[in-house]
Amino acid sequence: MVRLRIWREPDLSGDYRVDENGQAVFPKIGPLPISRLSTDSLKSLLMSSYALFLRNPSVEVTFLRRINVLGEVKNPGLYDADPTMTVADVVAMAGGVTPDGNSKKFELLRQGQGGSTRISSQSRLADSPLRSGDQLRVPQRSWLSRNGTVVAAGITAAAIIATAAIR
Repeated sequence: MVRLRIWREPDLSGDYRVDENGQAVFPKIGPLPISRLSTDSLKSLLMSSYALFLRNPSVEVTFLRRINVLGEVKNPGLYDADPTMTVADVVAMAGGVTPDGNSKKFELLRQGQGGSTRISSQSRLADSPLRSGDQLRVPQRSWLSRNGTVVAAGITAAAIIATAAIR
């Protein structure tokens, strides 16, 4: 996915999917092979292409990262994140953590050349930029943390009953 912004041209601006052949279809230009281009190269190509019918186009290009958000979030699924987004930003895109979710313990599963890597350290997660293909999982809180209030109330009630029975 690539995000294109052309100043004062909202009809030409938008997010465009890169197909399996590495091409994206841009308005008024058509399909362009972009999978092997850097951000700067794509920006130059689009500026020169749009300059054929726009006067001095101001073009901004961002390659988006596709992230799979799983687990205890309100809307699990695939999300397109820009390079500046953090783990917290992507969780917010997914609707935030559910009441049963553990907002302090995310896991990031990343496929690489040497296999998969699991990052669960919160400090490493905060410093780790997201990549396309990452899977972000929000685990469920422990049974005790989800039911602690009920358990505490039960213990308190039992203590009151025991105290009353002794008197």
